[in-house]
Amino acid sequence: MFDLKFQNVSKRYFFTGGSGPWHLPWHSLRSRQKSEIWALRNVSFEVEEGEAVGIVGHNGAGKSTILKLLSSITAPTLGEVSIRGRLSALVEVGSGFHPELTGRENIYLNGSILGMRRSEIASKVESIIEFAGVQDHIDIAMKKYSSGMYLRLGFSIAAHLDPDILLLDEVLAVGDAAFQGKCLNRISELRAAGRTIVLITHDLAALVRLCDRAMLLDSGKLIMTGPPRKIIDEYLAMGFAGVESLTTTDPASEKLAECRGVSFIPGHSGESIQTGYPMTARLTYFASRRLANVGFKISLYWPSGYLCSELATSAASGINLSPGLGMVEFYCPVLPFQPGWYRVDVALESNEYVIDKRQCCATLRVDPGKVVLGDFYFEHTWQVIEK
Repeated sequence: MFDLKFQNVSKRYFFTGGSGPWHLPWHSLRSRQKSEIWALRNVSFEVEEGEAVGIVGHNGAGKSTILKLLSSITAPTLGEVSIRGRLSALVEVGSGFHPELTGRENIYLNGSILGMRRSEIASKVESIIEFAGVQDHIDIAMKKYSSGMYLRLGFSIAAHLDPDILLLDEVLAVGDAAFQGKCLNRISELRAAGRTIVLITHDLAALVRLCDRAMLLDSGKLIMTGPPRKIIDEYLAMGFAGVESLTTTDPASEKLAECRGVSFIPGHSGESIQTGYPMTARLTYFASRRLANVGFKISLYWPSGYLCSELATSAASGINLSPGLGMVEFYCPVLPFQPGWYRVDVALESNEYVIDKRQCCATLRVDPGKVVLGDFYFEHTWQVIEK
């Protein structure tokens, strides 16, 4: 049996000048056609009872619009949205809070909105406050809270008031690492208890850990649905579609030297780069003159843009280059990366001076190999020592 159902849902906004989106009356549509935007177009899906579903897509894909429709913040232009059960949502930091009320009063307010009795809310107040870590501020007006405090209390309320359905939008994007860990553990507990969860996050590792299924949106349309790993691969492939490898340029370039290409070669019998197996990274270059104390660098980035790792010649290596074409190879006996796509930057330096740097010049695709349950694969051995 389903808890959530979208049937041919579309959502349209209209824009007036430089202001934000407005729902306009039907008699104004004819004069406003050029300023309309469809946030969703003919989207249909079901979420089964007890299922955890993640939604991914680039900015503007329609992810948050789906959660706002599910949480009744806005209504569909076309189609039907069906919800079965008590729903709790954390769609935006601070949404649903009254700034003039204290944190404690807002807990009761949110619980009442969800249809809970006062005694039912009272039995959970202390647990909510402790989880959020706002004991020293709980009786202070929330307009004096920081954004982090808003988030912690908002998530704690949403996750503790026994919802049948929990909607979360980028809740893991704010807050320190310790609180993010608490969020992940609490979501796992709710999932184990059979709650229905819909999660929007750019934390792809969390998507794999928490969700049974994922959906990929693009420009307001549902592109595909399936296992989280498959959806993540397609999502990253779409994001890297415009990235091109380095190409050969005129040897008469005025640069002292330049990077000409980067490639990744499997170091085992397989045909692709795989987690836990050897890999060789090859960087080709062209030097227009002799150069001393040269260093090479290949930087690998997570899809989120954070630096994942770096392959670099040591500063003390003192590489001297002769004029002409050449190549530097980096050998990795065990590749620790999770399966997925990684952005590649390359650089060529001399005495801390950057001679040539290419950003987003290539991609590295890592296919499944050895099993990884965390963020990285660690080559290891083990033994039992009895005393």
